Amino acid sequence: MIELKIEQPTLFVNKEQVLKNIRKMVEKAEKSNVIFRPHFKTHQSAEVGNWYKEFNVNAITVSSVDMAEYFADNGWKDITIAFPVNILQIDRINKLAEKITLNLLVESEDSVTFLNENILAPVNIWIKIDTGYNRTGIFWDNEPILSHLIRSIKKSERLKFAGFLVHSGNSYHTKSTCEIEEVYEDTIIKLKNLQERMMLQGFSIVKLSIGDTPCCSVVKDFSDVNEIRPGNFVFYDFMQYTLGVCSENEIAVALACPVVALHPEREEILVYGGAIHLSKDNLVLQDGSKIFGAIALPDKNGWGKIIDGIFVKSISQEHGIIHASKQFISNLKIGDILYIIPIHSCLTANLMKKYYTLENQEILMIPCKK
Repeated sequence: MIELKIEQPTLFVNKEQVLKNIRKMVEKAEKSNVIFRPHFKTHQSAEVGNWYKEFNVNAITVSSVDMAEYFADNGWKDITIAFPVNILQIDRINKLAEKITLNLLVESEDSVTFLNENILAPVNIWIKIDTGYNRTGIFWDNEPILSHLIRSIKKSERLKFAGFLVHSGNSYHTKSTCEIEEVYEDTIIKLKNLQERMMLQGFSIVKLSIGDTPCCSVVKDFSDVNEIRPGNFVFYDFMQYTLGVCSENEIAVALACPVVALHPEREEILVYGGAIHLSKDNLVLQDGSKIFGAIALPDKNGWGKIIDGIFVKSISQEHGIIHASKQFISNLKIGDILYIIPIHSCLTANLMKKYYTLENQEILMIPCKK
């Protein structure tokens, strides 16, 4: 199916599978009667964004002002920037707020005060809550700080309090789907407890937004929240596969890499494809060794099944070192193509800046700001 001449690391996406992944998540959100606000940081492409529109998706999540501007310019009118507001970008934030429904994320009194004094158009404000990931946000049980922050938001003419937003990134550190469900249940217990306490203080509307791919893929019922914001599900990757979050067939991206050297005596293959293409995200095996990507061979449908026991064992800037048996290496020659299934598709896509469908359509991503 792939006719493109591959000369260097090239990222391919299976559009048919992407559409299946989107449809599955849309139907899950509809079944729970929640807003589906997918995170676009994974694909970062106006073209892939258009694929979502086929399923009547009209609200999205991004992770930066750059990304918000790009998708606003490409017709999206309801955007959440799911990153604590950077007050130094207030001029650009104001321009966005004037032309779209803009949802901002805060976790401090200082940010709220600044926005109140400097925002020029109405915006919706979500408070970032930490329910166990411990990356950022206000701890879910810090009632005095949270109630004070809500009151500060509600005093403003242009700031509208929306609710609490959570990213349960600790779901990525689980070892089974049962543990993923436990993370979700723990998150919901804490959020509902917080929501009830805030309502008892007179805050009548407190929406709940959650957004990690493991939970959104494994959990079946989201009726306890108002919206879900998964992103990685659109492509999935080897990490999600090993977590049991997706099947191998649901992985929709792979990086085609030329073989440049064979070392059967070391049971190693050198490919052109390293850290600047894949990132340095890895999975740690029980013996302490690291995997930087899984391996598949080319086939008529793009790439074939993941091959057990063959994997990217180390990477540097341009180099990828693949561990493989002597028998496997004996069937290769210099110039062949191997497909690497990335550990983290979000970072791989971000580094590559463009990809191709299996039908050889070039898909461009958000351009870098100068």
